[in-house]
Amino acid sequence: MSRFFLLGLLVLAMGPLLTEVAQAGEGEKLYRFYCAQCHGTEGKGDGPNVTGDFPVDPRDFTQTAEMNKLSDSDIRNVIIDGGPIADKSPMMPPWGKTLNDDEIEALVQYLRQLCDCTGKSG
Repeated sequence: MSRFFLLGLLVLAMGPLLTEVAQAGEGEKLYRFYCAQCHGTEGKGDGPNVTGDFPVDPRDFTQTAEMNKLSDSDIRNVIIDGGPIADKSPMMPPWGKTLNDDEIEALVQYLRQLCDCTGKSG
């Protein structure tokens, strides 16, 4: 077989993985811009906006057991509609009019990296 044919097969096989890696990279950039102020750069809920008088504790995305209770759809809905959609704090703003579907999906994938989990189905 030709090297180019094998290279082409390799690229096709790696496509989904490369897309996921690219999304995670984009997700990290978006996270640092939109989320880290409250959730912290490492996702532990300890961002610089969280002071002694902050009314709620932002979610710690590194808590695998808690994040596994959430489906990707649950996370997506909170990103789009804000905290109140999930009976959480109104301090979590809705980003659905700011971020497009691909950006939201990249954020979901990045949050899954932070918790090293896949979440529940659904």
